[in-house]
Amino acid sequence: MSQPDAEIISMEEQRQARADRGAAAARRDRPRCQAETGAGRRCRNYAVEDGYCRVHADEAEPGESADDPDGAARAEASVAGRHPAPDRTTAPGAGHSGPFRGRVDREELERVASAQGLSGAVDAMDALREVAGDRWLDHLREAADFAQRRLTGDYEIDDFGFDEDLTTNVLMPLLRPLHRHYWRVASHGAEHLPREGGGLVVANHAGTLPADAMITRLDILEQTDRHARELAADLVFRLPLVGELARKTGATLASNDDADRLLERGELVAVWPEGFKGVGKRWKDRYKLQRFGRGGFVATALRAQVPIIPTAIVGSEEIYPMVYDLRVVARALGLPYFPVVAQMFALPVLGPLALLPLPSKWIIEYGEPIDTTAYGPGAAEDPMAVFDLTDRVRETIQDMLHRNLLGRRSIFL
Repeated sequence: MSQPDAEIISMEEQRQARADRGAAAARRDRPRCQAETGAGRRCRNYAVEDGYCRVHADEAEPGESADDPDGAARAEASVAGRHPAPDRTTAPGAGHSGPFRGRVDREELERVASAQGLSGAVDAMDALREVAGDRWLDHLREAADFAQRRLTGDYEIDDFGFDEDLTTNVLMPLLRPLHRHYWRVASHGAEHLPREGGGLVVANHAGTLPADAMITRLDILEQTDRHARELAADLVFRLPLVGELARKTGATLASNDDADRLLERGELVAVWPEGFKGVGKRWKDRYKLQRFGRGGFVATALRAQVPIIPTAIVGSEEIYPMVYDLRVVARALGLPYFPVVAQMFALPVLGPLALLPLPSKWIIEYGEPIDTTAYGPGAAEDPMAVFDLTDRVRETIQDMLHRNLLGRRSIFL
């Protein structure tokens, strides 16, 4: 029988094989990290410095003063490979239920991410904080709690259809980037808004689309932590989807009955008495207040004996400058107006982007409340008293508009 050919191994290959076996043995004998993970298990990384791996060696570096007991505790926890628990005694939102209990330490989270080489995650956190603010982790926790409530049905809708949970945690946060960064709203006189009890906020209306109503409601929520219940025209509730959404956000029909019920319950109510005449103003008529109807809002405030807070909004007139109103088209469609805005002329160049609202600088001023108790509830049945008070509110808002227009540097600054 023939023998199989023997495999010939060169001297160089033998030396390389011995070297590989030695390296493998060295790796088996290489010491492991002495630290423990947050779960209490021994770290499986190889030690590189003083018995610790690269991650725990960096954490073990002394960064706090020995005189600082909290800093010493943090350093001791870092050497052990554990991340110290955040201080929940001063954390806003401590005690909340849900997957995010207490406050997450943002600086600690970013430090750990950097130590793990996750710089991309740190950049993403910075971008998120730029949009959502320094409380973005709290917002994340609130979103998780909101999802839990929706799944379990643990939320309420009042008899007007107002879904406060949805409005506070979803719809209003969607408007915050417009309020803070796009239109950069500066508000003044928030101390005039009542923190409790009924009140009637009366403001000017403009902008082709009623963005001023939504932004003003958000601003009131930011200033007082109260929802202003908007009185809207019946056309709003006839529009598909828009009407249902308006109900969920707390808007109700601009009728005496609904307004009286809200004020009797101690709600803060907001009204824009110019209505569609104000929203559909042409560019040449900007910041000229239209007629305030028959003064129904004043009669409502008099019956409820609540203060009237005149409010001036500057900046909303410029988001969609209306150069023409196609009234023939508006009548055919059953609309109060059909606007031709300046952005439409840029459609051939910019396409749909041309229809974005202009980033004007907004100013919202809440004026000194007008006390209605001096008139008495019986004045609501006196047409002359209602007319005089309506004219007083209108003149006050017009003066506030003029003062703020003189004080601003430009439309966009």
